[in-house]
Amino acid sequence: MSVNQLSDSAQNYLKIIYGLTEWSDEPVTASIIAGKAGMKLSTVSGALSKLRQQGLLDHAPYGAVNLTSLGRDYAVTMVRRHRLIETFLVQMLGYRWDQVHDEAEQLEHAVSDFMIARIDELLGHPSRDPHGDPIPTAEGQISIPQAVSLTEITDSSQVRVERISDDDSELLQYFSDHGIIVGARLGIRPGDAFSDTLEVASPKTGAALRLGQRAAGAVWVSVID
Repeated sequence: MSVNQLSDSAQNYLKIIYGLTEWSDEPVTASIIAGKAGMKLSTVSGALSKLRQQGLLDHAPYGAVNLTSLGRDYAVTMVRRHRLIETFLVQMLGYRWDQVHDEAEQLEHAVSDFMIARIDELLGHPSRDPHGDPIPTAEGQISIPQAVSLTEITDSSQVRVERISDDDSELLQYFSDHGIIVGARLGIRPGDAFSDTLEVASPKTGAALRLGQRAAGAVWVSVID
């Protein structure tokens, strides 16, 4: 069986499970997958059982969900497709970074491996997508940037944006409006006591922005010495 023989739904589940583990060490459960996929838990549990029978998952009832070696290979293939398509849409077709996720979700199931290879070549073999997520190579190799969640920055610091989650298109647009994009340099300082906020100077306007946990949790940065 190849990844192309899997249903669109199965491809999506594998990609979701991989994505949930890429930037987090927390165990992945069926309920977490259901929340990410926007599906009922009973529906997800049935799908996970089928993927386990196909040798793509290790999953005991009520336990953590883990990709097998084959399942990970298939997931990485889908991640590569998704992120190359997003990059193509931004660089070649002029999409904004907040517009590409849903388009890529549809196109990734229809493109051939040959088309993905040509897109990769056309773009010069990019290593990161517009949101900073690493693009796997054709051989399945991935280089994860050295980065931490902005929520982990507790002291006044200078940081570089390495990655921004694409889960919320409105939040992406907000960040873009204020110049908080991949590669941007930010000055960070703690917010007021007990406020659970960070104060960030907008690279575009210089205005002080107060980011709550939800916004800060979507940004991954490296500290500039």
